[in-house]
Amino acid sequence: MGKEEQLAEIFKALAHPTRVKIVEYLSNGEKCVKDIWQELGVPQPTVSQHINILKTAGIISYRKDGVKTCYRIEKPIVIKILQLLKEEVGNGSRD
Repeated sequence: MGKEEQLAEIFKALAHPTRVKIVEYLSNGEKCVKDIWQELGVPQPTVSQHINILKTAGIISYRKDGVKTCYRIEKPIVIKILQLLKEEVGNGSRD
């Protein structure tokens, strides 16, 4: 897969509000899946679907801790990209 395709996959993975929220929540450090769905108030199966999309895009990774699965940001640049976009949206820029 070329760089352009990888970039497109990352942006596609971020193209949903719940996935943006997951990335923002994980930007504060590793969290287990139960913590994620409780924090976001989203059903566990829904969170798992979104997590799989983020994993496939390489944005997050995981580790097993006994029966728990914990997730972390694998590409910290994604957090910076989201911050820049939020600033732009917050400024009301519509160039």
